[in-house]
Amino acid sequence: MIPHSIIEDLKYRCPVEDVIASYVPLKKAGSNLKGLCPFHSEKTPSFTVFTQSQSFYCFGCGAGGDVVSFIMRAENLDYVSALEFLANRCGITLPDERNDFRQTGTTRTRILAMNLEAAKFFRNELFESAEGEAAREYVRQRQLSGTTVKHFGLGYSPNSFNALRDHLSCAGYTDEEMADAFLCRRSERTGKYFDLFRGRLMFPIIDNSGNIIAFGGRVLDDSKPKYLNTSDTAAFKKSKNLFALNFARTHCSEQLIVCEGYMDVIAMHAAGFENSVATLGTAITPEHARMLKKYTKKVILSYDSDSAGQNATDKALRLLSEVGLDAGILVMKGAKDPDEYIKKFGKEKFRELLGESRTRFDYKVENVLKEYDISNDAQKIKATEELCRYIAGIPSKVEREIYTDNAAKILGVSVKSINADTDRIIKRNVRNGNLERRENLMREKLGFSDLVNRDYVKFPRLAKLEETVLGMILLMKEYLTYAVDGKTLSEDDFSSEYTKKLFSFVKYAEENGGFDIAMLSESFSEGEVSKASGLMAERMKLSDNNPAVFEDTVRSMRAERDRMSHSGEGGIDVINEILKAKKNN
Repeated sequence: MIPHSIIEDLKYRCPVEDVIASYVPLKKAGSNLKGLCPFHSEKTPSFTVFTQSQSFYCFGCGAGGDVVSFIMRAENLDYVSALEFLANRCGITLPDERNDFRQTGTTRTRILAMNLEAAKFFRNELFESAEGEAAREYVRQRQLSGTTVKHFGLGYSPNSFNALRDHLSCAGYTDEEMADAFLCRRSERTGKYFDLFRGRLMFPIIDNSGNIIAFGGRVLDDSKPKYLNTSDTAAFKKSKNLFALNFARTHCSEQLIVCEGYMDVIAMHAAGFENSVATLGTAITPEHARMLKKYTKKVILSYDSDSAGQNATDKALRLLSEVGLDAGILVMKGAKDPDEYIKKFGKEKFRELLGESRTRFDYKVENVLKEYDISNDAQKIKATEELCRYIAGIPSKVEREIYTDNAAKILGVSVKSINADTDRIIKRNVRNGNLERRENLMREKLGFSDLVNRDYVKFPRLAKLEETVLGMILLMKEYLTYAVDGKTLSEDDFSSEYTKKLFSFVKYAEENGGFDIAMLSESFSEGEVSKASGLMAERMKLSDNNPAVFEDTVRSMRAERDRMSHSGEGGIDVINEILKAKKNN
């Protein structure tokens, strides 16, 4: 267990404002600091750092917590790893007992140790075993040097159902642990466990701390599936990780190349293009986009030109645009992927190709012209409509003007007509957006959008009162023992699962050495921590946090709880009444 004193020392040495300032510029806002949120795209700062409570909260997306939970989000780390990150930052050595601090930490640590042992096994099989000759020949055919192979830690999984399982069993790991790490699987027919990776070239996936968090495996022939990737585990989330980012992150400040496959990335690194990464069996996700924004100014997409590749490119362009990242598209003629292009034409030609990457608009126009024959009037109209819809979705007015001129020249229509259609679409989108926002606000008001305090929808008034009480307690711990009408608060005063859990945790922590927001990251989910930070942040904005207000709120909460318990009234009745009133108005 990590002593609380060490965590306190970490927080003292790593003030939340200093840590966050290394990720996003902050400006003074009264007694607090404000900046653009690093977790969602915004133009007006809604991200607030509260120096007094050493916490942060974004009033836009709801992200919140302390310095530990910030690092968990920003670096895609679990709680224990975030503590290690901060410890390295300030030169503190954490005790080895930290892995027993929480169950999920132990599980992750066990998986990381197992992955390291598996990587050693795969590497030995590649270099030393007779069966590994087929993999060694494949590596030679792909023109990978020994240095490159060792740099990326490549290995080989024998074509056996139990080779890795037997090795890991001898190392002290159970079948269930191997299954949790996605190294083995239990047969539904026989009940026996077997190796998942068989007869494949193995690619270790390494995080920024140097941990092997997962594997990718490629067949040596044309069998299917071509690639097999680790599923999500306690140590790995494919939607939040990129292959070779541990190497690329120090070379990608200006631009970063995103590819589809491991071999493409390895080939580019070997050719000197160390600013390249690959997604892990999935298209770019919103988490990937936010992560890329942290490391680079521009992303160049290098996907296959087939329909799947085009769909992935379209999705990636949209997500990158949402986080404010410039994006280019690599178009390779005479080769299907970067690896083949570099081998055929050389690295200098590839460097020239990077400089000629298509803009988002060029890419869109090219695809539209492939789909529609603009010499035909009917198809020309459809092509114009599609380009107008695309231009209307661009936030920048300058970009819209430039692309409007280009579209008019390409299509042979007037700028005036393009502007008219684009303005019409923008106005329609605004109307639809306003409607959606009104609906979302209504849903939020009714509690439908609260994924943390799910009981909100059942008892919206009671839940609001409970959250107000908890927000004041988080801000002023003395309210934990403050008697209202001769009775201090207890878990029984709260009705929802979330508010009971939060109150109990805060009370226990305060009675056993003192509570601070950092402790929540140990036992609460990311959403739950953000919710608690939001409750406290909302009270910080108000001046009426005095005992009289606290007493009145507690009395109202208890009265509402008693009233609901006696009447048997459910939340659905409240919702129906609100919706009925809304309809009548």
